[in-house]
Amino acid sequence: MEERAPEPILKTEGRPRCRFCAAPLEHIFAELGMTPLANAFLRADQLNRMEPFYPLRAYVCGQCFLAQLEAFETPGHIFGDYAYFSSYAESWLRHAEAYTDAMIARFSIDGGKLVVEVASNDGYLLQYFKQRGVPVLGIEPAANVARVAVQKGIPTEVLFLGGRTGQALAAQGSQGDLVVGNNVLAHVPDINDFVIGLREILKPAGVLTMEFPHLLNLIEQGQFDTIYHEHFSYLSLYTVERIFRHHGLTVFDVEELPTHGGSLRIYARHEANACHAVEKRVAVLLAREARGGLQCIETYTHFAASIRKVKLELLDFLVRASFEGKAVAGYGAPAKGNTLLNYCGIRTDLLAYTVDRSPHKQGLYLPGTHIPVYDPERLRETRPDYVLILPWNLREEIAQQLRYVRDWGCRLVVAIPQLEVLG
Repeated sequence: MEERAPEPILKTEGRPRCRFCAAPLEHIFAELGMTPLANAFLRADQLNRMEPFYPLRAYVCGQCFLAQLEAFETPGHIFGDYAYFSSYAESWLRHAEAYTDAMIARFSIDGGKLVVEVASNDGYLLQYFKQRGVPVLGIEPAANVARVAVQKGIPTEVLFLGGRTGQALAAQGSQGDLVVGNNVLAHVPDINDFVIGLREILKPAGVLTMEFPHLLNLIEQGQFDTIYHEHFSYLSLYTVERIFRHHGLTVFDVEELPTHGGSLRIYARHEANACHAVEKRVAVLLAREARGGLQCIETYTHFAASIRKVKLELLDFLVRASFEGKAVAGYGAPAKGNTLLNYCGIRTDLLAYTVDRSPHKQGLYLPGTHIPVYDPERLRETRPDYVLILPWNLREEIAQQLRYVRDWGCRLVVAIPQLEVLG
């Protein structure tokens, strides 16, 4: 089954409008300048070509409080050939396996039920359900990533989920007893059509879980580097509950997770399915979001000050290190790192290179900054004085992997939520 990606929502009468409620977007949440697409890595033969840059400007809707970017590129262009493979983060694999066991126990998922994952990537999650004898189906728009999943034995449909594709999947008997979506809700430009698609592929008595970074953590911890063009929306429970309710889905439970700097996992069902009562945790978290100012425009418009502080701290550290003759390398090539480096204007004069465990990124160059990406063995070969951890949400896992750099006196550095040189 193939379906072209939905078109991005464009400006109406010169003014961007909310992708959920269509209200005019008048309030700026974060202004990060002009950047390329965060996962648009370059080959060596592309370095002298013109590179497209787009405004990285986040708005917040004054009506529904959905924080969002304008869509300058279609999902087909962004995700058609994708550089991110989930299976290279060990902590994420552990998270996926723990989720599998928890869902099997809570909802009695067995061999007679079907688990459908939207944005299933390389099969990092569904492989665990399959190992436990549960039928699975992946839905993944990036054909190059889907091929890896298929090689693992994970049946995968290469398509973008929406109302039409969801209806087609339902018609062919591919509705899920459990429908999963991890870190995908923020990646869709037409969030209404996507949620309609989720509704279509969920069985009448089925359960839907979605994980996404929590907007409250982004604001409170200054996680501005998680803003990039692939993330069209920045989500609170308040707004997600409102969107799902509008499309006939009831959020009946929520969990707070440590992943990606602080995420939410919501549980939803069809409105007509009364099997799962709404848990108290939903009201408790909604109240905490309200106390945190998520329904107050001033909370968003004051966010810019924390962004500028991180930029100044990081540049001050790198410039001082350069004056002292210290070499600084990076660890990781995540999308969030590309937002940080481009916003701060950091190039190879301040960060010589970065390394990444994924062979799909090695030998390429970061978009915008043109910083080369090497295999982690490069650290042993060059022995830098500092290593800047770009995927700060994995700092503990990475610190364990890099224990050996202490042998030559190297120290690890993180920039988010504030500059910290680790002991």
